[in-house]
Parts: sequence; C-alpha cells; structure tokens
Amino acid sequence: MSLQRRITREFERRFGAPPAFVVRAPGRVNLIGEHTDYNDGFVLPMAIDRAVWVALRPRGDARVVAHSLDFDQPVDFSLESVQEPDNVLHATRVAHNPRGEPRVRPRMGWGEYLRGVAWALQEAGYALEGWEGVVAGDVPIAAGLSSSAALEMATARTFATVSEFPWEAAVMARLGQRAENEWVGVNCGIMDQMISAAGRAGHALLIDCRSLETQLVPLPPGTVAVVLDTATRRGLVDSAYNERRAQCEAAAGFFGAPALRDVSVEQFRAQADQLDELTRRRARHVVMENARTLQAAEAMRRGDAARLGQLMKASHVSLRDDFEVSSDELNGMVTCAQRQVACYGARMTGAGFGGCAVALIRADESPAFVADVVACYEAITGIVPNVYVCEAADGAASLPFM
Repeated sequence: MSLQRRITREFERRFGAPPAFVVRAPGRVNLIGEHTDYNDGFVLPMAIDRAVWVALRPRGDARVVAHSLDFDQPVDFSLESVQEPDNVLHATRVAHNPRGEPRVRPRMGWGEYLRGVAWALQEAGYALEGWEGVVAGDVPIAAGLSSSAALEMATARTFATVSEFPWEAAVMARLGQRAENEWVGVNCGIMDQMISAAGRAGHALLIDCRSLETQLVPLPPGTVAVVLDTATRRGLVDSAYNERRAQCEAAAGFFGAPALRDVSVEQFRAQADQLDELTRRRARHVVMENARTLQAAEAMRRGDAARLGQLMKASHVSLRDDFEVSSDELNGMVTCAQRQVACYGARMTGAGFGGCAVALIRADESPAFVADVVACYEAITGIVPNVYVCEAADGAASLPFM
C-alpha cells in the first residue's frame, strides 16, 4: 500500500472524513557539492522519489493537531502560543562549546519541526491558519537524505495550502532553514530545503547557495542514481559538522573573502602554503569541490556520464582525506560500488560520519549492481545495507484530495 493511501486511510479513521488535501515533499540525494552550501558555494542535488506525506484539512481555530505513522508522539499546539518569546530556541536555550562560543541545544521530537516552521513563517509575517492531519514518510532518518528538510517543506507547503499564501520555493526554503538553525538547533546550510522545495522530475538542480539561483540539469541518458545506505548513523548537532564550518570560516578570513566560494582555485594554490596544514586541507576540499560541482553540471549537460563519474570519485577522495568526514563503512560502500562495471562513479553523500553513498550507474544494469554491492558490503562489514534505485522527483506539492 502506498504511503499516500496509508495516510488518507488513517486520516479517515481518526477524523471520520476524507482529507481535504494531500501534501508531499521529497528527500534528496546530493550528486556532488558536499559541505559547500554553508560556504555560499554550489551544490548539485536531486529530489528523490521518497518523501514526507501529509493528509490534512483546515481547522476553524488556530491549532495544529498532527499524528505520525512513524513516531508515537502526537503533536498539538496553538499558533498563538508559538510566538511567545520563551519558545524561541536561540533566545532561551543557549549552551557553550569548548571554545566558549554560543551554541544552541537541539529541541527533540518530530513535532519541533512543525513548531519551528510555524514560528519562522509567523516571524516572516505570514498569517497562519490551523490544520489537522496525518504524517508519514519513507525518507530514511539520519541517513543523509534530508528527512528533516522534507518534513519542514511538507509543513511549509501545508501551511501555504490552508492559509492560502503563494508558494515561493526560495522563500520557503530560507524559512525552513531558519527553523532548523534557530528552533531545532541544527546549523545546516540551504541545500536540503531548497531542493525539497524546488526539485524537478528527471533533473538535478544546480543551486547557487548564495543567490539561490537554480539551473535544471538532466541526468545523462541511460543512467540512474542509486542511494547506498550503509545502515550506520551519525549525530549531526554535536558532531564535527560545526567544527568543519568554523574551520571554513577561518580559512575564508585568511583569504580576505566573505566565504570560501569567493576563493578561486588559482588564489588557493598561490597562498595555500601560508595556511596551517589542517586549515589548508579543509579549504582545499571546499575550493576544489566548488570547481568540481560546476564541471559536473557541464558534463551532465553534455550527457557525459564518464566525466561525471570521475568527478564523483574525486569528490569522495577529497571528503575522505581533506575534509575527513567519511567513515570506514562509507569508504567500504564506495569501494564496493566502484568495483562494479556498471558504475561510473560513487561517493559519500550528506554530512558524513555515516549514512549514505550515491552511485551513478547504467540504468539497465541496476538489478545486478544492487545485488553485487549488497553482497560485497555485507562481506566486508557484516552489515546488511539498504539500497534504493532513485528517480528524480518534483519538489513540494499540494494536491486536492479526490
């Protein structure tokens, strides 16, 4: 039974009538461009055919009442009280890291994403109406496929539907990012929310993370992206993610640039030997990854799968050695994928330290590729992975229930 059917049936069971609308927002896999988004750089993700779904109807009051098929934590809150200052995370729940800098603590529970999006929308001046609904998703959680951004964009699309304001993908992505940064407490960049809001079927999306300008880029003919879930998970909020971000900001400061996106390959090479070894490696990854991402988009426009695969391989080496965000399991998965004749290239994807890799392969050889990679990875790690052959999907959408 499809997720759409499951949530509509559960809605009817709980509320005694069919929903008025069904909303969906996809997860994503990033083909190339990792840890470049918060450096104002370029990323090349695609929305995938795994999503968060909401069956819903408007309420006559200012309440949000939601039930999840995935979590045993019902959500019920007033849109009037969510504006109270004590509910704003960055104003009330500040900790400090070992360097003494302010850092937020994460709010826990899936309902905080709903509250956070409501807060961010209201802070931006949107008048919100209440709704009740049932939520479910098939985006693996904490696997680097942006289940949180899918939930945020599904929530934003739900509010847009019941409150009747226009859907502006870039605006909603920015507000979803603000909810995750300041309410939930995860210092993410803009990529995840942007691709979930603005994806297009059959295409990846080259995103300029500074201007949010986007360009549709088709997958090379005869290829498909395969998500390779290592079945290992990482914690993001208190992980080395925030350390990497601080290191990148320090490197940009050395070059006198607003962000590492503004540092050319030539400038980096001319001045790199003046950096300490660790900062040099962090900066090298970001500067070169931005260049690789633009080259990958051009290769895709030419339909050059072999060149795209080469760039993906180089990206993984850089993430493993210079940025140091891979893991033994991710490295093993990438090795297993690249051993297969059908594979053009593979790399870790997402923040790292666990989660998923992505491979570009020949579409007509996907069944054999999946079987061989699963067997290879299980043999070297003892872990049974999850593998998803993915189609590029549209971004967040609202459908009247028929």
